[in-house]
Amino acid sequence: MKVTVNGEVKEIPAGTTLLQLIEELGIGEKVMAAAVNMEIVKKERWPEHPLQEGDRIELLHFVGGG
Repeated sequence: MKVTVNGEVKEIPAGTTLLQLIEELGIGEKVMAAAVNMEIVKKERWPEHPLQEGDRIELLHFVGGG
């Protein structure tokens, strides 16, 4: 199925959870917040939050600087 992650279309297996997607992308340590279809998903719900065809996922991380 196709989902959009930070503006980029990705093909993922049906039944993939938000946590599985984040781990597949190799960015688990960096992601601080996630939203699916403009709805924030709390980190403790990532392992159980199933993704659906056409979902728009935004994965956010904080960048330090000055």
